[in-house]
Amino acid sequence: MHQEHNTKQQGPMSFLNSFSPMQTFVFGIVGGVMILCTIGFFILLGVILNGGGLSVANTDGERVPPTAGVPSAPTAPTPSKTVKIEPPIDNKADHIRGNINAKVTIVEYSDFECPFCSRFHPTMQQVLADYGDDVRWVYRHFPLESIHPTARKRSLASECAADQGKFWEYTDLLFERFEDAGSDPVLSEIASTVGLNVGEFTSCLNDKKFDAEVQSDIQAASAAGCTGTPCSIVVGPDGSTTPINGAFPLDRVKALVDPLL
Repeated sequence: MHQEHNTKQQGPMSFLNSFSPMQTFVFGIVGGVMILCTIGFFILLGVILNGGGLSVANTDGERVPPTAGVPSAPTAPTPSKTVKIEPPIDNKADHIRGNINAKVTIVEYSDFECPFCSRFHPTMQQVLADYGDDVRWVYRHFPLESIHPTARKRSLASECAADQGKFWEYTDLLFERFEDAGSDPVLSEIASTVGLNVGEFTSCLNDKKFDAEVQSDIQAASAAGCTGTPCSIVVGPDGSTTPINGAFPLDRVKALVDPLL
């Protein structure tokens, strides 16, 4: 029995027991480095398999693939004075809802085919209802065509509605029907519902009359660091800017606006 007991002690631990304390310490360090290198290898492999870069997603927002060539944006609201709003807000050229002289401005870059944008739209409507003349809402286009094939057409349709003075009325209905508003018949139906001249609207849409304006907004979104939708920027009275990346609920939007008033 004594001999059997000694045999059971022969095993992997007997190899370590033969080391001096210093050798055991060095062995532990080397083993730890090898483990870290292995973990790093698999992380690098994952990045490579993901196309050479990690796509960036907003909080409750649509994701833009890394191949889109758009710079990344922070995923949490961080006050900054470096966010570019180019071109500057124009009271005549931009679509502005609310008091044009409001203390706080929220610039939203949005996509009419984005479900998160449709969720954020009524939140912004409520923001204006709650703050009255203190907040204005600037809407700019950021159709993510790589994942939303009819988004740009919807943007063009809203611009054709704006040409007849009905941008916000048309926009509200577009978001209410965002799931099926990609076809020409539905776009025309919405035009009729808000009181547009459907013939003029159809001609405008077919001719892509306002494609340059939509493209300008897309470039502005990229300059602002937007990588997904909705992408919004809260602008304070002093010009300070705070990004809202995603469909923030009402209380979180108010938490950003209140300190500015």
